[in-house]
Amino acid sequence: MTKADIVNEISRSTGIEKLVVQKTIETFMDTIKDSLIEGENVYLRGFCSFIVKARAAKTARNISKNTTITIPAHKVPAFKPSKAFTLEVKDNH
Repeated sequence: MTKADIVNEISRSTGIEKLVVQKTIETFMDTIKDSLIEGENVYLRGFCSFIVKARAAKTARNISKNTTITIPAHKVPAFKPSKAFTLEVKDNH
């Protein structure tokens, strides 16, 4: 399912114009992204959490050049579904 599919489904089920739904969804995603960039986690109770995970520095190998490189510590965004959400997906498959 794409963002356009989600917009169409919400518009169809609520009767709200597609442009309004699209703007709302894009604002929602921008708000989540901005919060994560600022280091704030986002919790949607009963659905999921968008969190920032810290990755430690590590040593890796470039096999083609046979060299060792150091990957610095960094942060990555992560999605963590709620237990209820996870159980619903498991039960339907």
